[in-house]
Formats: sequence, C-alpha cells, structure tokens
Amino acid sequence: MSGSGNTNVLNLTLKVWRQEGPNATGSFDSIPVEGIADDMSFLEMLDIVNEQIIEQGGIPIEFDHDCREGICGACGVMINGNAHGPKKGTTTCQLHMRNFEDGDEIVVEPWRASGFPIMRDLVVDRSPFDHIVESGGYISVNTGAAPDANLIPVPKDASDMAMDAAACIGCGACVAACPNSAAQLFTSAKLSHMNLLPQGQAERWKRTEQMVETMEQFFGACTNHGECTEACPKEISLDNIAFMNRDYLKSKVKNRKLTGQVFP
Repeated sequence: MSGSGNTNVLNLTLKVWRQEGPNATGSFDSIPVEGIADDMSFLEMLDIVNEQIIEQGGIPIEFDHDCREGICGACGVMINGNAHGPKKGTTTCQLHMRNFEDGDEIVVEPWRASGFPIMRDLVVDRSPFDHIVESGGYISVNTGAAPDANLIPVPKDASDMAMDAAACIGCGACVAACPNSAAQLFTSAKLSHMNLLPQGQAERWKRTEQMVETMEQFFGACTNHGECTEACPKEISLDNIAFMNRDYLKSKVKNRKLTGQVFP
C-alpha cells in the first residue's frame, strides 16, 4: 500500500511470543497491524503495536531496548527465524520495515538458548555474559596515568583485529543462532580485544582460562557451524574463536607453571 511521498504503508500480521514469566507456558499471539510506514524501525513498529494493545486494555509486549543506535546490544529478538532479522550486519533497532512486504506475517520471538532463560515475552536473562566478563574480561593492573598514545608500539594488524573484536556489543545473537547455543564468538571477542594488545599481556593466561571455563558453565560447545558470525550484527570474525582455543590450551600449561605445580 502506498503512502505520501516515497513512504509506503504496510499492513502486517505479527505472530509474537507471549510469556507471562520464567515459569509460565508461552504461546504465540497473532496481532494484525495496520498503517506501518516502511521508514520506521522495527522497534518503532513494536512501539505502535504496544500503544494499540494498551488502548484496547491489554498488556503490552515486553522487549529489551536502550540506545536504539546499534551500540548497546539490548534489542535482540528472532525475526522470522533470524537473529535481528533478515538484514545482515544489522541490529533489531536498525532494521527498517522496508525490508518487509505489505501483507507479510512476521514471527517475533526471544532468543532461544538454554543459557538465556526467558523472563517475559521477548526479554531473556543475558546475565551469563556478565558472569563471563566478571571472571576476567578486564585489566586490573593499576599502571597510573594514561601514557601518550604513541608510547607503546603496537603492530597494525594486532591493533586492527583488537578494534574489530572490541566492536562486539554483547547482544547474544551468536548464541541464539548457534545450533548448540554456544558463546564462543562472544567470549573470544572479549578476549581478543585485550589479549592482542600489550596492556593485556600481564593477565592474559589467567584471563583466558577463567573466561573460557566460566563460559562453559552456561553455554554449549562450538562445532564450527559458523552461524554465529553470520548472525552477528558487528560481523565479528570466526578467527577469534581459533585464537581463543589456542590461548586456552597454552593457558593450561602456563598457569600451572606460574603456580609451581609439578608436571608428571
């Protein structure tokens, strides 16, 4: 359906997962939605749907969001079976309705992963990511005031890869897309952006061992399907997982030497 100017207006059917709480039985609700401008973002569309639900005396759909600029990682949902929707390298809040056609049925559901229990509707508990970062995803060494930027030489390849890894926003799309609900891409990105730089070397092996083993408490194992990097809105490279696995093997030896353990 056409609207004024270059804006088209869509009439859609949303099939949205509704669940009252973590222990409740959820189900899909079918919601007709009319008059959606195709230049709206997906979250703006959900805002309009919630306004309609409230006007009708219903309970609005709960979904996570914050910055709506593709930075915070809060807004992730499955859209027609795809993490963040059909457009590659895009978060849910950056996805525009022009990617859909008039008359479409759009299936919206939360991340489906054992490590991300559903709290309500489209909201999941992503605190396991926090536990991984808390276990070692930081540099605790107090080195005083920041040195001049050019004081410590860093190879360009290392700095570029560290910056690419640091682009991870922790949205959880990698876990949701993985058949095993694995979190290797997230964890390896958090490790790479510190382990590749000089400032991260003092705690590199302790950090790697602790973060990987914390990850394994919540998430499945990686079997190299590659779905994680395809779903990632920041297109984090699969290479980071290989580097993490290499460092983890090294950490098991280096950390034992540091603690004075005797090898058989």
